[in-house]
Amino acid sequence: MDIDQKIRKKTQKNYYRYEYFSYFCTRNVISKLQNRYKSQQTMDLVEKIIARAKSDKQRIVLPEATEERTLKAADQVLADGVADLILIGNIGAIHAEADKFGLKNIDKATIIDPENNPKAEEYATLLAELRKKKGMTIEQARGLVKNPLYLGCMIIKTGGADGQISGALSTTGDTLRPALQIIKCAPGITCVSGAMLLITKKPEYGENGVLVMGDVAVTPMPDADQLSQIAVCTAETAKAVAGFSDPRVAMLSFSTKGSASHEVVDKVVEATKLAKERDPQLKIDGELQADAALVPAVADIKAKGSNIAGKANVLIVPCLEVGNIAYKLVQRLGDAIALGPILQGIARPVNDLSRGCSVDDIYKMVAITACQAQDAKKI
Repeated sequence: MDIDQKIRKKTQKNYYRYEYFSYFCTRNVISKLQNRYKSQQTMDLVEKIIARAKSDKQRIVLPEATEERTLKAADQVLADGVADLILIGNIGAIHAEADKFGLKNIDKATIIDPENNPKAEEYATLLAELRKKKGMTIEQARGLVKNPLYLGCMIIKTGGADGQISGALSTTGDTLRPALQIIKCAPGITCVSGAMLLITKKPEYGENGVLVMGDVAVTPMPDADQLSQIAVCTAETAKAVAGFSDPRVAMLSFSTKGSASHEVVDKVVEATKLAKERDPQLKIDGELQADAALVPAVADIKAKGSNIAGKANVLIVPCLEVGNIAYKLVQRLGDAIALGPILQGIARPVNDLSRGCSVDDIYKMVAITACQAQDAKKI
């Protein structure tokens, strides 16, 4: 090999090294910028939620107050003035835990000991009356009002609080049962559902990349009437929590405007009609495929003339299976952030945490619940 060939070979090798290095540097920069954008977008939305909560402080019950993460979140909520808190638990145990973790703001909360509650008999009498048709006795009611989850709901029922959060220790069933027995559903609503806030890296979709999806958590196979309720409730959540001034609801299906025929498509069409009757002011259309709901170019082909297609920011799925799978796929494959689920349809907000939740998750859910409570008072 002559000297010129050696130089050419070395130059070519250096060129490929440069291209390889440049490619990965570019990818790294793009990835960092995308992550920074998503982080900033999430921060902006969460900060707005917290600011709304602070603007009209609500009374939120934390019935699992002796639990470490809950107590730490409560301390931060009280320090920041996000909400007024009612902590349920043994007063000595709560103060001992607060001292153990160096928490300085717990004294700002109202603490109620379920075993030594001066309103216990009043709550038991009311609970027995509420559940009389189900055969509840006063003795059973007296036992239940010592249960922190039931006690919290009784405080809300009697006007002493505006919302409740549990689930760090309790199951979803344990969280929902007292809420449905005592607080009950909102007027005109018979089913509870769960909404998810999806914060994506795609500002061209939804509301600057933010979408609200329902139901993702509660009702497995809603009928047309229940689906219409889910649509109305999710639009309300979009306004109350995500701050959407103009919710645009797409009723999703595998069909767009009659492109396929099936009984599940018929259900979505009927649910769209019923939702319009429930709330004549609601901006809603269906049935729409997901691409027709989100992409203007696809909407122009598949759903020309629709005032929702191509610009939806609220997505209603036909069943829980679809919703749960969809948000997790968007979260994992699309690298979106999912906030929720946010329970909806109860007369006053009661939200369910994951038992694997963090202190920050609880803090955010207090702010979300406070925003829901503000909105519930307008009804």
